[in-house]
Amino acid sequence: MAATTQHELRLYVASFNGGKSDGLVQFQFDCQSGELKLQPSFREGVQNPLYLATDPRQRFLFIADYVESCDGKPGGAICSYAIDHATGALRFVGRQSSQGTAPCYVQASADGKFALTANYGDGKVAVHPVSKNGELGPATDVVTHTPPAAEPKKKAHAHSIVLDAANRFAFAGELGLDQVVGYRFDAAAGKLTRASVWNAKPGAGPRHFAFHPNGCFAYLINELDSTVVAFSYDRSAGKLTESQTLTTLPGGFSGKNYCADLHVHPSGKFLYGSNRGHDSIVIFAIDADTGRLELVGHEPTQGSFPRSFALDPSGSFLLAGNEKSNHIVAFRVHATTGKLTPLAQKVEALAPACLCFVR
Repeated sequence: MAATTQHELRLYVASFNGGKSDGLVQFQFDCQSGELKLQPSFREGVQNPLYLATDPRQRFLFIADYVESCDGKPGGAICSYAIDHATGALRFVGRQSSQGTAPCYVQASADGKFALTANYGDGKVAVHPVSKNGELGPATDVVTHTPPAAEPKKKAHAHSIVLDAANRFAFAGELGLDQVVGYRFDAAAGKLTRASVWNAKPGAGPRHFAFHPNGCFAYLINELDSTVVAFSYDRSAGKLTESQTLTTLPGGFSGKNYCADLHVHPSGKFLYGSNRGHDSIVIFAIDADTGRLELVGHEPTQGSFPRSFALDPSGSFLLAGNEKSNHIVAFRVHATTGKLTPLAQKVEALAPACLCFVR
């Protein structure tokens, strides 16, 4: 495996296509040209990787493994790996039950001591402790989302769980219940206490959630009605206040569309979201004072069904994974406008479901 130079990053890609998964695919990424070079894939300890995340210091990689059983018991798994920064090689550390079915999202706490997981299949959110060597311990807490009494036929589908920068509050995008569920997070004990509920429009399908770098704004992408919601965020109280809802689609589009991923540019100037169906990245400019959004435009992803995309740490490039056309396309980001320019290279990758950069 080739060593990573000072001008390169490592890109890990979760290949998720049922039994045809390629496991974890690795690339070297040139920070100057945007070129990707394929490295050996990795399968030890993982079957169907669906989502990837690192701890804040990027010592470890955590993987949501979308499997039917873990250690002989029904439900998915969370896996951990130590990262060799010289070569990008991964060393399997261990795995734990995700405490639910179909785990689809994982995030490490700000201090790296816990990993939080959202389980899509049954709406459960779990917290696992992380040791100094990256080993995951048995869950310290598991919470189950339940439908409101007025809508008992709804089925919970937790699609994300995101901590704020202060490590005090966590927010779960609950697609099945049309909610964002807020929790107070006990960073010492690894416990979640339900603190708030924001109700989306019926049928919106809340999916991914992201904070602005300044910690005062937050954003939600709704999978089913193709909208983005902007919030102001009270960091002391953990309170979200909706300020705006905008469509992710251009006027006149009448086809089916399912939104997926959402990221704020490192500069805090732009917000990007992926459209599966329209097959584009929607680009918004962010008002620095209010956090409100203004549409910049839409950039085709040069393929089909962009489930995941990632911005490199400098914000110079955006890489989009087209799940159904099995490739990744790199775009150069205009620093002033936020617009995207596709590069010539298209890299094959079977069903890229999640892209994760490591410095």
